Amino acid sequence: MRKINVGIFIDREDKREKIELDSDSKIEDLLKILSINPVTVIVSRNNELILEDEKLNDNDNIKILSVISGG
Repeated sequence: MRKINVGIFIDREDKREKIELDSDSKIEDLLKILSINPVTVIVSRNNELILEDEKLNDNDNIKILSVISGG
């Protein structure tokens, strides 16, 4: 299967890295690999919010931002 490279930034850890994934990977797959609970974050690609079922593309730049709630 063909692979894609995705750049990610995780704000909670102030970490940037590149990850190689299968070409049919989605945001939910990426979060699973990173052990991140999807209800605790919002994800953006090229500064636009995207949902878990969005397919990833080669050379995407993904930001994973922690959701902060208070009460």
